[in-house]
Amino acid sequence: MSECCGTTATIEAPVEPRVAGRIRTVALVGPPNSGKSTLFNRLTGLRQKVANYPGVTVEQRVGRLNGIGRGDLTLIDLPGIYGLDSYSEDARVAVDVLHGEMPGTPAPDAILLVLDSLQLRRQLMLAAPVLNLGLPTLVLLNMSDLMEARGGRVDTLALAQELGVPVAKISATRGAGLDAITHFLNRKAEAEKPVPAEGRIELPVMGNPRSYRQWATGISTRTKYKAPLSNEWTKRIDGVLLHRIWGPLIFLVVVFAVFQVVFSIGQPLSDAFGEVLNAGGGRIGALLGHGWVESLLIDGVWRGVASVLVFLPQILLLFLFIGVLEDSGYLARAALIADRVMRSIGLNGKAFIPLLSAYACAVPAIMATRTIENKRDRFATILVAPFMTCSARLPIYMLMIAAFIPNTPLLGDFFGLRAAVMLSLYVLGFVAALGTAWLLKSSILKASSAPFILELPQYRLPTVRSLSLRLVDRGKVFLRQAGTVILAVTIVLWILSHIPFHADLAGSVIGRLGQLVEPVIKPLGFNWKIGIGLLTSVLAREVIVGTLGTLYGADPATQSLGLQAALRHDLTLGGAMALVVFFAFAMQCTSTIAIVRRETNSWRWPAVQFAYMSVLAYVAALATNQAILHFVH
Repeated sequence: MSECCGTTATIEAPVEPRVAGRIRTVALVGPPNSGKSTLFNRLTGLRQKVANYPGVTVEQRVGRLNGIGRGDLTLIDLPGIYGLDSYSEDARVAVDVLHGEMPGTPAPDAILLVLDSLQLRRQLMLAAPVLNLGLPTLVLLNMSDLMEARGGRVDTLALAQELGVPVAKISATRGAGLDAITHFLNRKAEAEKPVPAEGRIELPVMGNPRSYRQWATGISTRTKYKAPLSNEWTKRIDGVLLHRIWGPLIFLVVVFAVFQVVFSIGQPLSDAFGEVLNAGGGRIGALLGHGWVESLLIDGVWRGVASVLVFLPQILLLFLFIGVLEDSGYLARAALIADRVMRSIGLNGKAFIPLLSAYACAVPAIMATRTIENKRDRFATILVAPFMTCSARLPIYMLMIAAFIPNTPLLGDFFGLRAAVMLSLYVLGFVAALGTAWLLKSSILKASSAPFILELPQYRLPTVRSLSLRLVDRGKVFLRQAGTVILAVTIVLWILSHIPFHADLAGSVIGRLGQLVEPVIKPLGFNWKIGIGLLTSVLAREVIVGTLGTLYGADPATQSLGLQAALRHDLTLGGAMALVVFFAFAMQCTSTIAIVRRETNSWRWPAVQFAYMSVLAYVAALATNQAILHFVH
């Protein structure tokens, strides 16, 4: 029996018979930033299913162990956690799954515990409660190659004896050492006679984090763990990037550069892609000949969907830069910089990560608020997340900016007017989120502040594989939206724009509906076609571009024009800028409304949220249009 400090409980490794094929489900457990997700992708060979656990919004990733030739075994990727006694939803889900109490999820028969060997002394604290579960466990010391390269070391045999379970060094990024996982699973799954206990071990009592810390320190000492030398370059870089003055300034420069590149490189790519789509539509139209079939497929479906697809290069380029910043470790540093601002308005520092992910989509961002333990802080973050500029807003932003804003240089070739307008829209949404959060936290959602604890990841060079997977994933989401919602809307719009038969567009069903809403939106500088776009975009924001493409394609006055030229034909500069401001504030997304309802377990919050954002969007758009009209005249 080992000597250790703190209250302890003695357990024995399970000795019940391990018959052949007993192990069917394996749980992957580890702290955040331990490389667990990278390992999961390698072990499953990217063949995985993503869903939510029943009754909660914590993401569930499940896959077969095809990556190591054990496709008969199921791997469950649990949320990244620091312990099993936290009050966060992540930890509660992990505990339920590990205890076999999660509905619809099989109880795991074994555990792969991933620990970052660069931070082993701290991360061993998670080993205590996990080993207390008594399940067959393999401890994987990830990033061991980096640890040894920086002069660190650990006696894995001594560590295995201390823990009473096998321990292996691996590198999930390079795929090194994974044969230890195969050996462990084969040994546990194929044994036909009782497996002897792997030693009596002494573990801290569950629910006592302090004893976990004395325990982890003792084991680190006895196993001769030597922490790797601090990277001198990391210290120097952090000294600049986390500086109170230089840090925020560098962050702004990075953001400026990203948006400028998105326009300077992305716009020509989108233009070229648009020409390819138009040429393809022209060839298909020539084959179909004139008639209602050609009109439906080309003027309706093709023009509507193509008007959205044309922005795919710019969207992928933006996500490429976000991926580089995230994988390199820089965005975690940006979280610390932003925490100073967020605390001034009463938001928890943990809200930064969900709000940051909202730049991709508000739905997973709202789901990510599960890491915020305080309910009032969590609700406040949920209610402001849709203000962040998601990728669905990009098509309408890029369409209007390219159509109405000249590409005038402001800081030479480094920063132009179009990039400045785009950046201002992002800032506008961020300011609205902060202002709304301050309003909520100073009134109905008051709560005491909680400390913000964030373990900074190591600086790394992003891999082509990781970035490619990210872009493929975002491209699939974008194309799926274009191939389902936008396709369905464009078909319905084309049909309604041709009923009654022989009527012009303004006299059609859709035209009459637009004229009903036109008096309400006319002060904003919008016409009835924009009104129809606002109605259809409640389904999803980017649907408005497909709607406008279909409506202007069906109008004889603008049928021969591209969508940008058609918009210049109908809208003023004030109306165009009012439209993008409206979309900067409005909650035009049915999926977001549904997830807020699910998260808050009430229709009251999403109803109030939708009404508040709609009123704010209308007032801001009205002010924008009137201000530009006054300035022009």
